[in-house]
Amino acid sequence: MTVIGFIGLGNMGAGMAANLAKAGHDVRAFDLSEAALIKASEAGCRPAESLADCVNDADVVVTMLPAGKHVRAVYEGGDGIFKHAKDGALFIDSSTIDVDSARHVISEATLKGFAMIDAPVSGGVGGAAAGTLTFMCGGERGSFEKARPYLDIMGQNIFHAGGAGNGQVAKIANNMLLGIHMIGTCEAFNLAEKLGLDAQTFYDISSTASGQNWSMTSYCPAPGPVQSAPSNRDYQAGFTAAMMLKDMRLSQEAAKSAGASTPLGAHSETLYAAMEAAGQDGLDFSGIMRLIKDDF
Repeated sequence: MTVIGFIGLGNMGAGMAANLAKAGHDVRAFDLSEAALIKASEAGCRPAESLADCVNDADVVVTMLPAGKHVRAVYEGGDGIFKHAKDGALFIDSSTIDVDSARHVISEATLKGFAMIDAPVSGGVGGAAAGTLTFMCGGERGSFEKARPYLDIMGQNIFHAGGAGNGQVAKIANNMLLGIHMIGTCEAFNLAEKLGLDAQTFYDISSTASGQNWSMTSYCPAPGPVQSAPSNRDYQAGFTAAMMLKDMRLSQEAAKSAGASTPLGAHSETLYAAMEAAGQDGLDFSGIMRLIKDDF
């Protein structure tokens, strides 16, 4: 049994921590939300009274936080993880953050004698609860191998993408592509409808033709063809447009830093920003179909 400190018990972190506890580990959970701590306790975790209480005896620390500034503060702050963690602890940061912050924090952890990887995830709240997430990991191979047994509990597809920050690179590039695909799929269904072709017929044709993609066949933004898709639940979120906008912004910050041309990514960011401006970013990201159809 390993003592694991888990910091960040939001929609994703709650399921991940619960699966580590279910596997028999001693999970000490910390979050600023009292309701999240109660839920974690019900799932078999031990609520920690403070960040220090969460990590001071932990062999492994997992963090799942909103943004790079939070990751930097939680690790490097005056009362942060670096101060309180025991010597030789392993850190796994599963937040989706900017590449520079990920590389900086891992570099600082390494200088202090800790092993650390960035390990952002894909798979949504359902994947977190079911333990079927995809992990995209960056960091030294040895650190990745140390983390692997715990990642295997929380996920189904585990990839080592290379050096520090490369997990974030993979996540950001993948989600930029997903955002672009979703918009293109919405435009195609909208065009077909405007020209008199119903969604089911277009789906039956395009899903077996060259336009086929995950946004169409697994998460269809047009109501009807894929019953499990949010489009059939009034676009109730599995992955919100706000979260997609966060990832699109990260992709464009990274593109600017790297001098990479991403014109479709840049335009997609403006469309998800329009959902935010319209107060509709709480919808699922496939709800951008409503923007395309001018249906807000």
